Amino acid sequence: MFPHPSRLTSRRPRLTRVLSAALGLASASAAMTLTLFAAAPAQAGLIATGACNEAALSEPFQQWGDSNSYELVPGGDFEGSLSGWTLSGGAQRVAGSEPYGVTGSVGGYSLALPTGASATSPFTCVNASYPSFRFFARNSGLTSTVLVQVVYETVLGSVAAPIGTVALSGEWQPTLPMLTGSIVGGVLSGGTGEVALRFTALTGSSRIDDVYIDPHMR
Repeated sequence: MFPHPSRLTSRRPRLTRVLSAALGLASASAAMTLTLFAAAPAQAGLIATGACNEAALSEPFQQWGDSNSYELVPGGDFEGSLSGWTLSGGAQRVAGSEPYGVTGSVGGYSLALPTGASATSPFTCVNASYPSFRFFARNSGLTSTVLVQVVYETVLGSVAAPIGTVALSGEWQPTLPMLTGSIVGGVLSGGTGEVALRFTALTGSSRIDDVYIDPHMR
C-alpha cells in the first residue's frame, strides 16, 4: 500500500531540515578546504630557505664531484667533545680518521660501531635548504652494513625514520647523498625544524667520520 498523502506531507519539513543540514555541512567543508588551500601559499612562505644557523660552510666532497656546500654536524668530526651525541651498544670514539682531511686537516679520531651499536647525533636545525647529508665510513671486518635514520623532533616527541642502509668497504669512502626530509619538517614546524642522525651497525663492525649536512637547495 502507498503511504497516506498526509504522511508524505508531514515528512517534508523533516526532509527539508535534513537536506538543509547536509547542504550546510557540505558548504562548511568546502569553505574549510578553500581556507586550507588559501593558507598553503602563506604556509609555504614560512618555509625558510636560508641558513638556519651560523655554522661554517665548506665543500668537503668536491673531489668526488660534489661541489655543494655543507656544514659539519655538531661533533661530527669526533675530534673534540661528543656532548650531545648518544652512544649505545659499545659505540665509542677510537683512534684513526678518514685520510682525506676534508675538515681542513687529517683528524686523529673516528667513531667505532661494533655490531648492534648505535650513535645518534645532537639535534640540529634544518629547513628546506638542508635536503641531504653525507659522511665517511668503512668497515672493520669482512662485511658490515649501517642503518641510517633521521630522527625528527615533533610535538609528540622524537620520531625516527629509516633512510636506508650503507654497505661498507674496507677503505674510507664518502657515502652517497642521503635525504634529510627537512622540507617536510620545515612545513610542519612553520619554517625550521630539528633533526638528528642515527647510525646503527646491523652486521659487522664499522667506523664513521666527518658527518655533514648540505645547507643549499639543489
